[in-house]
Amino acid sequence: MPEAKPDPMIARDLVGYGATPPDPKWPGGALIAVNFNLNVESGGEATLFNGDEVSEGMLNDIGVPAYRGRRVPLAESAFEYGSRRGVWRVLDAFDEFSIKTSILGVARALEQNPDLAGAFVARGHEIVSHGYRWIDYVTVPEETEREHIRRAVDILTKLTGKRPIGWMTGRPGPNTRRLLVEEGGFLYDRDSLADELPYWLNVSGRPHLVIPYSYEANDNRFNENSGFSTANDFFTYMHDAFDVLYREGQRGSPKLLSIGLHDRLIGRPGRCRGLLRLLEYMRGVDRVWFATGADIAQHWRQHFPAAG
Repeated sequence: MPEAKPDPMIARDLVGYGATPPDPKWPGGALIAVNFNLNVESGGEATLFNGDEVSEGMLNDIGVPAYRGRRVPLAESAFEYGSRRGVWRVLDAFDEFSIKTSILGVARALEQNPDLAGAFVARGHEIVSHGYRWIDYVTVPEETEREHIRRAVDILTKLTGKRPIGWMTGRPGPNTRRLLVEEGGFLYDRDSLADELPYWLNVSGRPHLVIPYSYEANDNRFNENSGFSTANDFFTYMHDAFDVLYREGQRGSPKLLSIGLHDRLIGRPGRCRGLLRLLEYMRGVDRVWFATGADIAQHWRQHFPAAG
């Protein structure tokens, strides 16, 4: 008889590293790794312009609901702000403090703004595939998602001259990780909120590395003032997260602080001040490793290779 496959609703790991996570051996004896992720999604969101049935109601920052069968100019313009103005302010901030980031780039967005894709490469940032579209893939048919993965890889490779080795859907579906492994060429994905250190999974009989992301150490809480109303709110929260993890590093258990940003959110002048304060603070602390997702993946593969 064929071996029974585990029930996908039962086959979960709720234990992880437990009480004694491994020392990640961050480069230079760093007590914390900090990974900034800049989401670039403008133009890839749900809109009739992209052939969708509804407009985008998520993270448009202005509280405009989704409409079926209608284009919503105000919501579209909120996204356009990110690629027209906000992204440049954020890039300049990272340049000022000499920090490289992971650009979570939606392929459909960047193919409409190829000069921006070129700027990311010229400034030395990592391009992570954020999928072909910025949509929820939970109910997307498997064959459609497989085609979207292929298109995203092709578009980003053409735009940047280099194949992406990292992936983050953002709103993955039940097939996403398996389809990524079947596609091949990815060293890691970010579609997990489950830990503060990378970890290995066995996917379709192959080892696959996951580098956790964060939806709470994230400027998405500026959206409609859902947690952050001012630059100081953002700074205080990220400062506190950094300090707690740094303290754990001093006690022999270094971690990864993954911070999510969006050009249309943190790129607003009154919010970007919080990012500038945070970068200045972090740069003033010793033994901090600022790393891209690719840096972390390569480090983990070298020091903690997949078992077997």
